[in-house]
Amino acid sequence: MLVSIVVPTYREAENLPHLIDRVAEMAKAHALRVEMIVVDDDSRDGAVGIVESRPEPWVRIVVRTEDRGLSQAVLEGLRQAKGDVLVCMDADLSHPPEAVPAMLAKLDAGADFVIGSRYAPGGSTAHDWGFLRWLNSRLATVLARPLTHASDPMAGFFAMKRSTFEAGRDFNPVGYKIGLELIVKCRCERVVEIPIHFEDRRFGVSKLTLKQQLLYLKHLRRLYSFKHGAWSELVQFLAIGGVGTAVNLLLLTALLLALAPLKLAVAIAIFGSMCVNFALNRRLSGSLARTAAWPRSFVHFVLASSPGALVNYLATILTLGRFPGFPPQFAALVGIAAGAAVNLVASRYLVFKATHVRAHRKSG
Repeated sequence: MLVSIVVPTYREAENLPHLIDRVAEMAKAHALRVEMIVVDDDSRDGAVGIVESRPEPWVRIVVRTEDRGLSQAVLEGLRQAKGDVLVCMDADLSHPPEAVPAMLAKLDAGADFVIGSRYAPGGSTAHDWGFLRWLNSRLATVLARPLTHASDPMAGFFAMKRSTFEAGRDFNPVGYKIGLELIVKCRCERVVEIPIHFEDRRFGVSKLTLKQQLLYLKHLRRLYSFKHGAWSELVQFLAIGGVGTAVNLLLLTALLLALAPLKLAVAIAIFGSMCVNFALNRRLSGSLARTAAWPRSFVHFVLASSPGALVNYLATILTLGRFPGFPPQFAALVGIAAGAAVNLVASRYLVFKATHVRAHRKSG
């Protein structure tokens, strides 16, 4: 059995010699036939020379100059791999190659997808992980819960059989979470985790940025739609509506504390939440929904949302008039509930769907 190890890289030249040495020792100790495919996104940092100068015949490098990105690099490596088993791991030495034999054993036992997990019983992370980094990872895991029950679905260290990968379809990842993409698109039901110690990188700089975190949210939306269909659209509408509701209540409270007139405060709070809803819809609805310039899209959104906003405003004011002692925030919730159904039809299914249809017709 040949085991293909795919390693996506971007400016990881310092780490590669150490990683190759450890893979070589692991393969020798367990009598494994391996090939390592380093997929580099045109780093120009000496990685090509390092790999080509190695004595191991089973190491090669592929340089990509177009459509660069970690997830795309991994897919390219998996497609070029010749092995019966496909393994993916990072080049920064955070993933221990010594765990590969245990991952192979789980595949032999019937697993569809095996994760080298920080959070499985017995797993651990480097001691200098800060609280914010830990919290960010945990929150990302919770958001992925509707897609898989794995405790560490964000991990970039995983193994699967070639047949499982070849059964996948419609790969279109954004960002770094290619493992989650494969679990969903390859319909992996038996996802198994083995504990690992996750080390901090020794050399180079982390590629995790705020942009990547925003791309993760966009990626989640795609995967929700793929796995759950129309239900994911409803969940997205409710989630965005929840954020808009929070903005509405915060603005209303702040304006009332600033002694703004009640009716004006209600109107400004509603408009503020509309702006937030527009921004979230535009960000998460995919590239087709953002083909038009944002001022034009915003005007269309406001016009389509106006009936719901008017219902919201009138219901809030009428509730306050009917019950004078009613807290304004509770009245605002009544108004939000009254306008939600109208906004669902108008803003979500007319504005963004219409933009999608127009873009599709132009591309056709």
